[in-house]
Amino acid sequence: MSWLEPEPFLRGTAWRDGDRPVRADPADLGRLPWDIAERAALPIGVRVEFRAEPGTSAVELRYRAAVPAARDELRALRHAFALWRDGRCVTEVFAEPAEEATVRLRLPPGGGEFTVHLPEAQAPVVRGVRAVDGALSPAAARPRWLVLGDSITEGWWATRPAHSWPAAAGRALGLDPVNLGYAGGARGELPLAEQLSRLPGELITLAFGTNCWDRAPATPEWLHATVRSYVRLIRRGHPRTPLLLVSPVLRPAAEHTRNVLGATLTELRRAMERAARELVAAGDDRLLVLPGRPLLGPEHLADGLHPNDAGHAALGRAVTSALRAYA
Repeated sequence: MSWLEPEPFLRGTAWRDGDRPVRADPADLGRLPWDIAERAALPIGVRVEFRAEPGTSAVELRYRAAVPAARDELRALRHAFALWRDGRCVTEVFAEPAEEATVRLRLPPGGGEFTVHLPEAQAPVVRGVRAVDGALSPAAARPRWLVLGDSITEGWWATRPAHSWPAAAGRALGLDPVNLGYAGGARGELPLAEQLSRLPGELITLAFGTNCWDRAPATPEWLHATVRSYVRLIRRGHPRTPLLLVSPVLRPAAEHTRNVLGATLTELRRAMERAARELVAAGDDRLLVLPGRPLLGPEHLADGLHPNDAGHAALGRAVTSALRAYA
């Protein structure tokens, strides 16, 4: 069977730069900090979703991707492709790293809808999709869920892309999560809010704040005003879109330790939540607040900051519950 164009099969896409899915507006990168622009080049959360007719034995993806260094201890795992169906992983294939290659994933009998999670960190670009012994069609479109956050949203310390909390909650809610998590970022950058206001989506989640404790130190007053401005900018393009604010999850070292401006993470979290509740009281009845502190315990943290797989699953369940009425 001939190769099919990949675009109809891709999900989790935000913007495109040529044939590359990217996570910031390529026409507006100049206003973003360099680290966010760099992270935005990685297609975090981009997936291939398709329906296979009964009798289809496999799917093949033609792709290009970065090749890890020969001395990389995890080189053999870098080009991992995971096939999922009905909320579980069916199989994984670890392709030999190459700049351009084709990977084949065998399908279980009976056909149905499938998702292929790509090796995100290697910046893959899917060049073609085709069936083996059968036929494929793009999966049905689902409501787009725009999820903006930091490294926790990006999925750090989840062992697989499919285990990140946006991926887990997206599966549970039947949504198409668009992962706008930027490791080290989400420090209240207002140009990101403007970009988000222009991006189509049926639900929005903001999950940031921990980097405002140390990486870009803030005061509660500054963060309170920034959250209000952030939401106001997003509402220019999404006046009635359900918007969930998730305040920072547990970070033991920061909860009661003052940053260089004298603020603890507990104080910053309360300022964020207070700002959102004020906006609700002022009439934004589509704005929801999910306090992050109770959602994870120390056992859910891999390194004192980022969730492990159990932590991502717990965070995904909490967000799923918060958004259930709107999905």
